[in-house]
Amino acid sequence: MSDQHNVVLLTFPDAGAWRPAFQEAQRLPGLRFAATLERGADGVLEAKDTFGRGAGVATVGSGLLGGLVGLLGGPVGAFLGFAAGAALGNAAEEHYASEAGAALIVLSPRVPDGGALLALEVREASPAPADELAARHGATVERIDEHTFTEQVRAAERKAEERKPQDGET
Repeated sequence: MSDQHNVVLLTFPDAGAWRPAFQEAQRLPGLRFAATLERGADGVLEAKDTFGRGAGVATVGSGLLGGLVGLLGGPVGAFLGFAAGAALGNAAEEHYASEAGAALIVLSPRVPDGGALLALEVREASPAPADELAARHGATVERIDEHTFTEQVRAAERKAEERKPQDGET
């Protein structure tokens, strides 16, 4: 079976139950990103914690590459190359973080009052590890294909953009 790129949603009826599952989820094979949303009994939603495998790699890697290219210009060139490369890598990471935030907004209606949602972006060779994690912690599991989920997020972004007031409107 080939790897399936999914968004795996673990829904917890009890708001506090996500914490140990979140720690375990960080060791799931193929995990790229994890985030938790918790809704109080009063309906207030909070983003509680996130984890990204490889966070900072793009910034540092681009900076190092820019520094190596900059060596052609001497020490000042290396410094400027590192700074430029790091800035480009950071922009890429900021874009990813912005998309992750939009994804959490799309998922927010799935969080029950007094409960929590653990969202995992994962490449799964098998659904068993995430299913077993959910079973150990009393969560229900829902899987959404990454392409389908990406389209849902983009559709929500387009809808929000259409609702923005135009210049001169209030």
